[in-house]
Amino acid sequence: MQNSLSNAALNVLNATIPDHKVDLSIGMSDAWRCKKLVLDRTGIPEHIEYPGRPEKPLLVPISQLPKRKLSTDEGHAALIHAITHIEFNAINLAWDAVYRFRDMPEDFYSDWVRVGEEEAHHFILLREHLRALGYDYGSFEAHNGLWEMAFKTAHDPLVRMALVPRVLEARGLDVTPGMIERLKERGDHDGVEILELILREEVGHVEIGSRWFHYLCDQRNLDSRKTFIELMEQYMNGQLKPPFHTEARLKAGFSKEELELLEKLS
Repeated sequence: MQNSLSNAALNVLNATIPDHKVDLSIGMSDAWRCKKLVLDRTGIPEHIEYPGRPEKPLLVPISQLPKRKLSTDEGHAALIHAITHIEFNAINLAWDAVYRFRDMPEDFYSDWVRVGEEEAHHFILLREHLRALGYDYGSFEAHNGLWEMAFKTAHDPLVRMALVPRVLEARGLDVTPGMIERLKERGDHDGVEILELILREEVGHVEIGSRWFHYLCDQRNLDSRKTFIELMEQYMNGQLKPPFHTEARLKAGFSKEELELLEKLS
């Protein structure tokens, strides 16, 4: 169906040029809100091993990324580049949830369409800031960890909601306050404003993941806390590290009991 939401999502995923992906993400979000796209639950989603992306940045294992000091201009730009890359991947993650999972309530798609639009705006802000520093998206190497987890969780929306928003994206809630302080010390006031905006909106993104994770657990008569911990143990191999941003995680739909369990697991 030409004007279906799933086709729109696939177009965003396939776009290789960052500006094109961003424009499509924002445009398709607007089209969905204006009811110019229809929800088509038919068809089987394509197997997407890699979404569309530019030739650069070169993707390498995270262990091979060089460590750069924020005290240098290059290290400063590399930090902004790393966050920019995360937001580029987050566009794909949001639209993949829209495209891949065909049997969810309509509000699920509205939530993730909105996330896709907000991630696109985050990418725009960060890329503009990176350019102001004399660099651009693609100037540094990057890793593919976020999409690798999306690929591993493509078989089940419950597993996806548990591990992508509630683990990988929630990690951003934990580490962003520290990055903000480092940018303040660096005197990067524009960078601080951008990260403060992203932190506020990412709380909402993780909350969406929490809400739909609990919905799916209820639908399957599963204990959400037990299920979440089991998935953590199965997929994360003890990779979760403290400290946790307790206040942000509570706003994002974590319970105090879950946070206590995460502390024990980490």
